[in-house]
Amino acid sequence: MLIKLETLEAIRRGKITLQFRRWTRPSVRPGGTLKTKMGLLRIGRIDEMRPEDVTEADARRAGFRDVADFQKWLGTMKQGPLFHRIEVAFAEPGVDGDHT
Repeated sequence: MLIKLETLEAIRRGKITLQFRRWTRPSVRPGGTLKTKMGLLRIGRIDEMRPEDVTEADARRAGFRDVADFQKWLGTMKQGPLFHRIEVAFAEPGVDGDHT
């Protein structure tokens, strides 16, 4: 799961707590971690869902202004058979320095 640095920073600050992905199968597991350039992310709940079921609250938790902004982003993403909502949180700073 690749995440842009600006998004990682927002996750670290607690401003983003969700990510959305289209996968054939998830590349992370609930309760697991993901190593990133900024440190470890904790992976929370992962739900398979339909993109049209994303709520305004979900969109904002993922860093979008609203559902329309989310839908615009979604239109730029590759197509995939399954759509997932992933809870994320910063777990610890990266080895290249303290980011807390």
